Amino acid sequence: MKAWEMAQDIFTNARPVIRKEEEQTWTDNVDVSCFYDDNLSLDWGSNVPGSGAPEKIMVAAVQALENRGYRVSEKGYRLLHEGLKAHEEHDFVSLHKISSLLRRELAQAEKDPDSDYWKYTFYESFAQYAASITFPKAEAVDLESEAFQEQIRAGWLSQLIGGAMGTMVEGYTYDNLKNAFGDVRGYLREPNTYNDDITFELAFLDAFSEKGYDVTSRDIALSWVGLIPCGWSAEEIAIRNIKNGIFPPQSGIFRNPFNEWIGAQMRAGVCGMAAPGDPAMAASLAWRDAEVSHANNGILGEVFNAVMTSLAFTEKEILTIISKSMDMIPKDSEYYSVISFAWECCRKYDTWQEALNICQEKYRRYNWIHAYPNACCEIIALYYGKGDFRETLHIITMCGIDVDCNAGMIMPVLAIQQGMGIIPEELIHPAFERLDTYMRGKYRSISLEELVRDTLSGIKKAHKIKEDKK
Repeated sequence: MKAWEMAQDIFTNARPVIRKEEEQTWTDNVDVSCFYDDNLSLDWGSNVPGSGAPEKIMVAAVQALENRGYRVSEKGYRLLHEGLKAHEEHDFVSLHKISSLLRRELAQAEKDPDSDYWKYTFYESFAQYAASITFPKAEAVDLESEAFQEQIRAGWLSQLIGGAMGTMVEGYTYDNLKNAFGDVRGYLREPNTYNDDITFELAFLDAFSEKGYDVTSRDIALSWVGLIPCGWSAEEIAIRNIKNGIFPPQSGIFRNPFNEWIGAQMRAGVCGMAAPGDPAMAASLAWRDAEVSHANNGILGEVFNAVMTSLAFTEKEILTIISKSMDMIPKDSEYYSVISFAWECCRKYDTWQEALNICQEKYRRYNWIHAYPNACCEIIALYYGKGDFRETLHIITMCGIDVDCNAGMIMPVLAIQQGMGIIPEELIHPAFERLDTYMRGKYRSISLEELVRDTLSGIKKAHKIKEDKK
């Protein structure tokens, strides 16, 4: 049946009715105006749900675009200031107009030829990336062993621990955390699993469990829009793009100023777990996942974390994991310049606080949600933590900025390396027995044991499909 026939069928079979007065509305008793005003208001001023840290996403959009080597016009800045004023005065008539005009200005921003950003190679595809580095040979992992099952369980549990610890304090500087709480070495309140970061890993796992190592960025994108109602910054824009039929890699590029923020870097762990001991495959999976919402250095951030996680299954020295993972990031990329700078700071200074101060100063023009300053924190915590779970968690927490993303990615590296025994008992809270999310479907609420089983099942199925093709 053609579309015109379907429409005609609906039209000709419609039977006239007289609606009551209260039924004659588009809103169904919901104030539509307030709904959209509240959503727009989040772009101009909000607070992080877990920690209360302040955010102004439209300010950050201008900042992010300039970090990526574009020049925002004087008109753009004028609109930015007008928008902040309109938001403060609750003038939503003006704010909706200003927001549209500002987004158009950002979409039309021109390259700044004087920006250092363009001095580095721009990586557009996995093939281009893979041709620039050399992957080490994959090491076999016994997928049927109890040791491997324990590594997967430890990986997820430690991610929940890191995420819960970080959610309490994300969005603040080291100095402000120190002044407010002293040295944070335990939970500041009862922990929970309410964290948006892991939802994207669960969506990847859903697609991977069906397609295995043949999973595509398109598969992952469809999993996103099916399972995840909304996101933030790069992910939210990507979800809107996908819903409008714009698929990867364009979904991560089209009018997306945030595509080098931490959003891809924060969801790499599952890609590393899906390819234990095989950093080349981990990098490939991470690239496919990342390009749904990110580009270039934003993608390399996920590759870096995925490779570290993959190596943790077979490599027992944490400094070796860092250095090998750095070798799998192209040396002519800006991302490599960031992680190599952090690495050299760690080698140069006696304390992590000294290294952190230098990195903070160098990358102060980047938003606290950007991949760069957070990658520095990861390296600093792993380097000075020396493989100790408590100390590494303490350092990554005190480093501040996007703590839940950072702790959620590096703590599994240690736990996968050393197993459940490395996780301090006082950090294992009953709340982690079940994940409660805002997703649709089976991942709305899932036990840790179910998550471990699903992960193991997905990995084994993927390996079987791969072997059957040989």
